[in-house]
Amino acid sequence: MPKLGVNIDHVATLRQARREFDPDPIAAARCCERAGADSIVAHLREDRRHIQDKDIRALRKIVATRLNLEMSLDERILAIACSVGPDVATIVPEKRAEITTEGGLDVVKHFRRVKKAAVALTKAGIEVSLFIDPVEAQIVKAREAGVNIVELHTGAYALARTKRQVSRELTTIKEMTAFARGLGMTVNAGHGLKYNNVQAIARIPGIAELNIGHAIISRALFAGLETAVREMVKCIRA
Repeated sequence: MPKLGVNIDHVATLRQARREFDPDPIAAARCCERAGADSIVAHLREDRRHIQDKDIRALRKIVATRLNLEMSLDERILAIACSVGPDVATIVPEKRAEITTEGGLDVVKHFRRVKKAAVALTKAGIEVSLFIDPVEAQIVKAREAGVNIVELHTGAYALARTKRQVSRELTTIKEMTAFARGLGMTVNAGHGLKYNNVQAIARIPGIAELNIGHAIISRALFAGLETAVREMVKCIRA
């Protein structure tokens, strides 16, 4: 069964709504690890809408599992990543106007920039992952860039409304997981996964980790964060 990476961005979203100290993403990370999270995920966006620089540096000091820093190709963010040294850096596309990440990184279009960033991160001792759509051409270019990990974007699956749409998207993810694994790559997945749709993805052979944030933080408002994480772990491993 896949491991669980918990994204704590929206703990910081709530904090930033008041520009105060609570809720504390650092305390949230500790809570998630106690509840069984295999890694902590945080996205340092260019506009700093939720996670702040200080959060990333503090997380690096306290995370006992693995720290996965989501980041754009911006050179200033790249410099921060190389300085902080997360265990993994997941490069994602980023638009200032978007509410959340919209689609996967276009590795074909941005190949030179992706390869340059991957080389810099690798030299800093950081594993590199690319958040991409489940498309063969994107996987091939990720491998050509020297990247060993891809995170397949599951947004289309999560938004599918009919059984036919769900089946089609699941088939695509299964096929692209097998394709990437055939190239010797580690395959993760995430985006839009919830308690009621995660099991089908978790059962796909070859997926190493699922990265989930919004659903867990939303559930935590009513059940508590440790309970929310434990419930997701149970769903994944059912």
